[in-house]
Amino acid sequence: MSSIRRIGTSSVKYALKNSVPRVSSPIPPKYTVSTRIGSRNAATKTTDEKKPVRKVFKTTSQIQHPAPTEPAQASQPEPSLQPSSASYIAPIRDYTTTSQPNDTETVKKMTSTVAEIESDEANSLHEDWSTSFGGLGSKPFEPRVIDILMAPIEPADVEITPDGLLYLPEIKYRRVLNRAFGPGGWGIAPRTKTMVTAKQVSREYGLVCLGRLVSVSRGEQDYFNADGVTTAMEGCKSNALMRCCKDLGIASELWDPSFIRVFKTKYCDSKYFEKKRRFVWKRKDRVWDYPYNQ
Repeated sequence: MSSIRRIGTSSVKYALKNSVPRVSSPIPPKYTVSTRIGSRNAATKTTDEKKPVRKVFKTTSQIQHPAPTEPAQASQPEPSLQPSSASYIAPIRDYTTTSQPNDTETVKKMTSTVAEIESDEANSLHEDWSTSFGGLGSKPFEPRVIDILMAPIEPADVEITPDGLLYLPEIKYRRVLNRAFGPGGWGIAPRTKTMVTAKQVSREYGLVCLGRLVSVSRGEQDYFNADGVTTAMEGCKSNALMRCCKDLGIASELWDPSFIRVFKTKYCDSKYFEKKRRFVWKRKDRVWDYPYNQ
């Protein structure tokens, strides 16, 4: 009995040993052995293996052939109005106005014309009239201004000093300049520092009209004490203005000897005073003032 069991056991081991095939080489990397007992497949493919592509063959009737087309003609490039440079920036047009290019050119011409007319006045704002001679003798004034400046003086406006010197009050010169150039259209600019001596004040001034220097002259005025220096400085300015206006032709008759003799004979009178030991002059339509009335 024991021999039968021994034989049966050995036969079973033999059968099991021969039923499992021996693997002499390692398992390829694309296959892995399933460790699960009783699995349907002993080996499975790895996930990185690609699935086979199924090829589909079509018959000649199923193939769609493209419709015949006419040969393409060479297209001509459209002309470009803008430069091909990459840095070009198209101008921004203003559609709020309806002006044409001709109108723009007209406006530019008008602007340039106005700029030329006002060039003298614009430049005068930046002139240093203490040293500049800008516009001196550049061109004459318009005829209307010339007629006002060179108009004959009225005999009633002329005054005479006790010494017999004819003069026109400085306010009369200012009124002529205002009529010719308008208030603000002229001015008198100092060109030097005020020179003050023991009895006299003097300073050089320049007359500027419409942004142009027209004349330069030095004014002077006497004073008698230190308190009168300020008043003497204003008198010096007025004296320079009267001398500058002589170059514009204002009251130019006052420097004409023939006019002076005729005017004194016709409108003035003189008288000799013993105490003063000299002749004193006055207008015939005036009375003798102090101290000549005694």
